[in-house]
Amino acid sequence: MRYIMLNKKFLLTLLLAVTLSIVVFSLIPDSVSAAEHDVGEDPSDYANIAWVAICSALVFIMTPGVALFYGGMLRKQSMTSVISQTLLSMAVMGISWFSVGYSLAFSDGNMFIGGFDNVFFNGVSAYTIEDGSYVPDMEFALFQMMFALVTAGIVLGACAERIRFTAITWFLALWSVLVYAPMAHMVWGGGLFMNLPFGLETLDFAGGTVIHICAGSTGLALAAYLGKRCSRTMKRAHSIPMVFFGCFLLWFGWFGFNGGSGLAMNGQAVNAIMVSMVAAVFAMASWAIVQYLHVGRVGVLGLAAGSIAGLVAITPCAGYVSPPSAAIIGVVGGIVCYLGVILMRNHSGLDDALDVMGVHGIGGIWGAIATGLFAEFNISGAGGLFTTGDWQLLVGNAIAVVITVIFCFVVSYVIIWAIGKVMRVRVTENEELIGQDLVEHGEPAYVM
Repeated sequence: MRYIMLNKKFLLTLLLAVTLSIVVFSLIPDSVSAAEHDVGEDPSDYANIAWVAICSALVFIMTPGVALFYGGMLRKQSMTSVISQTLLSMAVMGISWFSVGYSLAFSDGNMFIGGFDNVFFNGVSAYTIEDGSYVPDMEFALFQMMFALVTAGIVLGACAERIRFTAITWFLALWSVLVYAPMAHMVWGGGLFMNLPFGLETLDFAGGTVIHICAGSTGLALAAYLGKRCSRTMKRAHSIPMVFFGCFLLWFGWFGFNGGSGLAMNGQAVNAIMVSMVAAVFAMASWAIVQYLHVGRVGVLGLAAGSIAGLVAITPCAGYVSPPSAAIIGVVGGIVCYLGVILMRNHSGLDDALDVMGVHGIGGIWGAIATGLFAEFNISGAGGLFTTGDWQLLVGNAIAVVITVIFCFVVSYVIIWAIGKVMRVRVTENEELIGQDLVEHGEPAYVM
């Protein structure tokens, strides 16, 4: 009882501190850049703003899509748990992004983390557009918030059916500040990956490192800390139609995910959508062929996973490669992700419940490497090894991959380890067998 009272006092104190912080920062005058213009002065402003608003909504759809995709692949006793953890991830990441995450990712700072200039969206305007940008800062912040939400949702698949609701809450709250925000800053906010030595370059159009490799490495750390599920828990998917519908939502949302990452309605956006489609269908086909050769049949889960593998692989290079290159990237992506899943399941000793590392981690790694191979100079400003013979982008992206995997795994493991020192992180075997739907939430997904 005393432990519960202390937790309540702590939460009330935290809520009061956050409220006071919002009030204080709301009194700070917004900073105004001299190099900007009012919305509407350029004829293309409204088209770009409308396009990125649509893409933000499309990316938002992906997070509930992840819940259905993941939930359908698990036991029926875990459906409510997946939905609740996904909803929780949206709340935690959204609050974190608004209060401090966006500032740490995109305001001026050092090589690894930004500063506090834009906490609580201070100075983030909806009415002016900075020179060199296509949309107001506030819309950019909104678009990026959707990315933060879906990344956290992806992570949940690795630790499904065995991490307690309270533990994942605290993990995501810390992870959002200590892992996700620094990654976004290093890749897109003017940090380390944009300032590599020896003329090396990196490109990540829509989040191969920030989202997919980061989520895969984080999921790997959680799986390593939590251990395997009980053998009686590891059953087949309970709802194939739900997996299909979740996959459809993800695929649909991915057109905004990749198509909006150039922040303008132009040829690059059209190209990003086209290559996303091409990579997805070719990856689905290659996954199906490899699966048939390996086990003698092809299932819906495999076809769905193959399409996601292609979308993951094309994400970092969607704005930089041509459709023929996307076909190659998709074919290889389907194959390497299938092999990655088999490797993780049979040889890693880890229980990555829903193949987060196998699909998102491995797919993101291949996508980063593929960017260094196939990027076209006329649309990216940096040529790939196969298109221009330049090796700087390939080496730069390879270095970025290694840093991302190590950083995200180590920091994520330290976070969950530290949380484990102050609270119980994993459900018991009996709780796991009964299912978190009843044990933690008291809400079965299905009442027969």
